[in-house]
Amino acid sequence: MLIAFGDGLLRLITVVSSEFGVTSKRVMVKTGFISRTSLETLLTKVEGIGVDQSVLGRVLGYGSIVVSGTGGSKRPFKMIRHPLEFRRQVQEQITSTE
Repeated sequence: MLIAFGDGLLRLITVVSSEFGVTSKRVMVKTGFISRTSLETLLTKVEGIGVDQSVLGRVLGYGSIVVSGTGGSKRPFKMIRHPLEFRRQVQEQITSTE
């Protein structure tokens, strides 16, 4: 039970300390608290954003995203809040710059 509590606490800290942003020029993703992972891709280089949500993720509003772009990695960013909203924001910015 203590291990499950500790794991849940670490996941909560990761979710709370993660940052996701979309500007008119870039898509930025930063996750982690002690160990930090970040991705910054020019909006013009984004080819797609994949969203993966389990049933529980859909109910609780979290999921994973994969930002794929020209020459970029396809590493998933897990346990983010409102992944469909993030994808929608990116798509709106791409459409408005065309």
